[in-house]
Formats: sequence, C-alpha cells, structure tokens
Amino acid sequence: MTGKASPAKTAEGDRPVFAYIESLPEPQKSIARQVDALAARALPDLRRAVKWGMAYYGVRDGWCFTSGAFVGHLKLMFIRGNELQPEPPVTPVGMGKATRGVELASMNELDEDQVRLWMAQAAMKPFVTAAMKNK
Repeated sequence: MTGKASPAKTAEGDRPVFAYIESLPEPQKSIARQVDALAARALPDLRRAVKWGMAYYGVRDGWCFTSGAFVGHLKLMFIRGNELQPEPPVTPVGMGKATRGVELASMNELDEDQVRLWMAQAAMKPFVTAAMKNK
C-alpha cells in the first residue's frame, strides 16, 4: 500500500472489482467489501469497474462514486458529492472540484445509514462522461 491508488488494471464489470477488493490488505479489504455490499443494495442496475486503480460504481446513466484503498484508510468519494445532503466532509486532492467523501480507517467509522443515503442520492444524479453521452 502506498499513498497512491492501486496499480490494478482498468476493466469493466463485477469480476475486476471483486479481484481488486480481494487484493487489498486489512482493514481496507473489509471496509471495501462492506462498501460494495451497500452499493449492491442501494443502486438499481449497479455497474462496477476498476479505473485509475480504484473501484468505480454507477448506474446505467453514469458513475456515482469510487472506493479506493490507501495507506491506513479507504477513501469513499462521491463524484458529485458537493450536491449531496448533508455534504460529505472530505474534499480530496486531485479528484475534481465537486468530489466529496469520507476516509475510513476502520469498520467502526462506516456509518452505513448515511452512506446508503449518499449512494441513493448519487444514483439520481450520476456523472456522465462524454463517451457515455455518445452511446
């Protein structure tokens, strides 16, 4: 683990995300598994991918949030997080002006009810890339 995202290769689908999660050390692996399970319950038509060394989650219309492991914590970042209520507390460096999220060092820090609410809100206004618009 470094201060940077994992070197996991970019790939779409469930299998690459599950492999990425299983490659993580503890406690990041347990936190990532729980985040993934929450996403599966919160997002209709869940899409998964590995991009830029992190797990990405979305719906048919676009990407909603990302989960990435770093030294000592897991970042859960909402792509349009500045539009969520309440706004998640962390503004990450280098992830876009609108991105907000939480940094989780243990399972005890994961507020499942709040995270599910943020996930549901994010699914209603996903980030749509230019490539997605042209499909």
